[in-house]
Amino acid sequence: MANILDIENLRVSFPTDDGEVHAVDNLSLSLSAGETVAIVGESGSGKTVTSLSVMGLHNPNSTSLSGHIKVHDGEKVVDVVTASREEVRLLRGRVVSMIFQDPMSSLHPYYKIGNQLAEAYLVHNKGKKAEAKKRVVEMLDLVGIPEPVKRANEYPHQFSGGMRQRVMIAMALMNTPKILIADEPTTALDVTVQAQILTLLKDLQKEFHMGILLITHDLGVVAQVADRVSVMYAGNIVERGTADDIFYRPMAPYTVGLLNSVPKITIGKRERLPSIQGQPPSLINLPTGCAFAPRCDYKASAPAGACDESLPLLIGANENHVSRCHIAEANRATLFAHAGRE
Repeated sequence: MANILDIENLRVSFPTDDGEVHAVDNLSLSLSAGETVAIVGESGSGKTVTSLSVMGLHNPNSTSLSGHIKVHDGEKVVDVVTASREEVRLLRGRVVSMIFQDPMSSLHPYYKIGNQLAEAYLVHNKGKKAEAKKRVVEMLDLVGIPEPVKRANEYPHQFSGGMRQRVMIAMALMNTPKILIADEPTTALDVTVQAQILTLLKDLQKEFHMGILLITHDLGVVAQVADRVSVMYAGNIVERGTADDIFYRPMAPYTVGLLNSVPKITIGKRERLPSIQGQPPSLINLPTGCAFAPRCDYKASAPAGACDESLPLLIGANENHVSRCHIAEANRATLFAHAGRE
């Protein structure tokens, strides 16, 4: 299946008074229509920076971007990194759209829901106000908002958290984009509402045949919806593969740490949940070698000194499942055999 998004060797950094923050380093991934690709990692790993780069939302005066972000707009391919602001603006909302983390801060408190949704439609359909009004009601109904005509005339504070998230999904889909970026779409929602939102996204993905780039730290969400997964740490992808690869055949020590820190039904009530010790490194002063080495439980199994001297390559015996680690892949398969399985 043809890709609708290709990110190649993306680097994103921000100059600060303390030094340059290397937020994303040499990241590559792809997305095709009807597919869900998840980017997983701790806060500060570069997930949201990547998604904002695809949307072209970084300030060019304070951000250094290199590499390629190729968005397929029908027969045309637009590279967001080198395109003009106007070219990117024409993509945003029409071809690529985004659901942001906090729907309450994303929606304007002083404007009615219907007016905010209509504005998203009119950006790419100027002068079609009657059409926009009709589209608003259609989309609110589609995302499960009861009495859409009435609710369109209400304000964000009159909606629950789950309903506001549905409104944000409706806004993102007003112009039927081909790529939907969902940045922590279930954060701060209770478990029942989370399940409803994830089911809604899957149903809408089938209806619109769009690709979803899912940004999350929640492995439970990944297990439910993702086809492929990229695990990020300190601005780098440390493992990439199918959801089954990541959950049942992890090959990066960081991935193993994430899986082991997820509560499992086999852990007794008095057992302490395993955690990844230490803190992520400063993105201003990244260590030489593997950034995860100071926190890695398996460092002793690697060749002496390798983890401190060089960053391991993103490679694997299976080209569809690759990872970064100096430990031989066959040895890792044995070391990590029980990670995430219980």
